[in-house]
Amino acid sequence: MKQFYKSKSLLRLSFLLAILFSVISVVNSCKDKDEDEEYVDHIVMFEAKINTKGPTPAPNPPVYGTFKTVVTQVGTNPTTTFNPTGTTWSSGEQFVNSSLSQLNLAANAVLPYSDSELIINIWVDGEIVKTQKVIGVGEKSASIYYSFVGL
Repeated sequence: MKQFYKSKSLLRLSFLLAILFSVISVVNSCKDKDEDEEYVDHIVMFEAKINTKGPTPAPNPPVYGTFKTVVTQVGTNPTTTFNPTGTTWSSGEQFVNSSLSQLNLAANAVLPYSDSELIINIWVDGEIVKTQKVIGVGEKSASIYYSFVGL
């Protein structure tokens, strides 16, 4: 009878150890997956350009397009630049961690001719990842976004 009792206790103990081992394995495997998600710093630059293509011969003085606003957003932090000068605007290079997940760029410009172009680009690590071109005359707007999160 004692032998039967010992084997029953040993069976219960084995069963408890198996369950405990299974629970620990599941917890550790879930923990490893969370740690695999590593965020990386990237070099990001926003750029907006106006290409003024006009009649030939060009008027004297030449007529260029003008920016009204350029808005950038990294994560949840927007930055607005009003009336930037020139026909090319750039944010300059900045380090952005991929944990911020999304980049946004919008530009608004007045273009003088029907074949003038407003071009906006988002650069990540030295490569253009998103671009948009708007062609026309008058006030034109363009906007793009880029996400570090793989969909």
